[in-house]
Amino acid sequence: MDNTQQAPMQTPPQVITTKDMLYLKDALSWELLALKKFHHLAQQVSDQEMKQALDNAGRMHQNHYQRLLAHLQTNNDATMANVPSPNQNQNQNQQH
Repeated sequence: MDNTQQAPMQTPPQVITTKDMLYLKDALSWELLALKKFHHLAQQVSDQEMKQALDNAGRMHQNHYQRLLAHLQTNNDATMANVPSPNQNQNQNQQH
């Protein structure tokens, strides 16, 4: 078994595929749920240190949610228009 790990991307890809979009929507849902749960828990505790820790965790998930949302708000249609489809590549190869 290969134990090598892939390095994380430093910048998002220029094009978001349908599969990527589905993954991002799932991630958005998870982050929003975590944010709501931490906010709810922070309202329930009386210990100020615990409340602060829960609020910090909630803010972290809110930050993640906003970052994911920003990736989805790019103009993906314009970028996708510049990506050749597999059919275009086959047609060009047949013409040459």
